[in-house]
Amino acid sequence: MNPMESMEKMRVRVPAANTIESLEGKVSPEEWQLRVDLAATYRLVALYGWDDMIFTHISARVPGPEHHFLINPYGLLFEEITASSLVKIDVNGNKVQETPYPVNPAGFTIHSALHMNRDDAHCIIHLHTTDGVAVSAQADGLLPLDQHAMMICGDCAYHDYEGVALDLDERDRLVHDLGNEKHVMMLRNHGTLALGNSCADAFLRMFYLERACSMQVRALAGGVKPNWPNQGVPEKTAMQGKVAFEGLVGPLAWPALLRKLDRLDPSYRH
Repeated sequence: MNPMESMEKMRVRVPAANTIESLEGKVSPEEWQLRVDLAATYRLVALYGWDDMIFTHISARVPGPEHHFLINPYGLLFEEITASSLVKIDVNGNKVQETPYPVNPAGFTIHSALHMNRDDAHCIIHLHTTDGVAVSAQADGLLPLDQHAMMICGDCAYHDYEGVALDLDERDRLVHDLGNEKHVMMLRNHGTLALGNSCADAFLRMFYLERACSMQVRALAGGVKPNWPNQGVPEKTAMQGKVAFEGLVGPLAWPALLRKLDRLDPSYRH
């Protein structure tokens, strides 16, 4: 289907997430847990102020051989998204379960490319934050100016802006630019992206990437010469970060983040 035709089909009335029937017990326990974690990831992005109204996307691969993944219901704010409202689609962007919600074709373009080509891309987060976009628009990209940046910048790839991601041909270039080893990406003049083996791992990578971008914007805005780290220190810190982000800090921080959400608003579990 032509992407513009898909956008026309999204002219529908989107129901509130709390009015739809729960899918708990109607999908596998593994899928339900993934839905809860992905809904929590959306809520955390909103909590940290990283959302862009109803735009940008977070997706997760559903366990099993079907090559399905979950993505946000287009038209809901991230603070509204629940486990049951997430939309399950195939690698061609087709919905594979009954749902009243549409899917953003631009979200499908970016996420399907990486889900189809990286076995470790179980969760992918794409954002348009103010500081993330600001750094993506700087010619030198992410700089090793602070500990957060040094832990993540060695794992960072870059992809040039090609317009709103509606062209399926862009998928090959996204995959090529990310490569087989990198886990975060600066989408030039556009935003940030992070992936991981779980929602927890992807979120922690994105947390460090976004913090690094904010610190860079503030450091460069100070009007004085930056203090560059000693030779070899960025490389050493990058190796430490690689160990930390491969399933170490994610599982440590994730339960605490869920407890925070449960105190504030546990409706993401619906």
